[in-house]
Amino acid sequence: MKENTAPTPSITTLASREVYRNHWMRVREDDILRSNGKKGIYGVVEKDDGAIILPIDHGRIWLVEQFRYTIQERALELPQGGWERSIDNPEELARGELKEELGLHAAEMTYLGWNWIAYGYTRQKHHVFLAMGLTEAEKDPDPEEHDLVVRSVPVAEFERMILDGTIRDNCTLAAWAMYRLWKERQG
Repeated sequence: MKENTAPTPSITTLASREVYRNHWMRVREDDILRSNGKKGIYGVVEKDDGAIILPIDHGRIWLVEQFRYTIQERALELPQGGWERSIDNPEELARGELKEELGLHAAEMTYLGWNWIAYGYTRQKHHVFLAMGLTEAEKDPDPEEHDLVVRSVPVAEFERMILDGTIRDNCTLAAWAMYRLWKERQG
């Protein structure tokens, strides 16, 4: 019988120091030793968990378009975000982001799972929710979301935008894949 043991890490942390912190993130630099005997450094961005929401109702999906500073472009994506603090209830966060960004309330929230956003450099999870039975609520945007534009498109158009490169956000693509697999298994 095979014993259930955790795999041996191929990188050992020798030392760790925080090099930057603000309200949204922490950055640390670790001195490391690889399994091949080579030393190096590894930079890690730490952020609290976030949520991404698939608001789908009557064959339409709601998206947000906003300016993303890091790429200096406007981007079209699913509503997503975090509260810059640790969360106990991911659904509460998802409902808050849905109201904040879209001004919507969902009668039903289905948890589809979670994924790492970009574990090559950041330690942050996205909890993925399907929101259905949507009704309007009072919108409550953050100051950073002053230019956010809400768009509702037919699901077929959304998928076309993925295929033609209009939507390039990896979190949106990953959430859509989780949703499609979930939906396929519903029968």
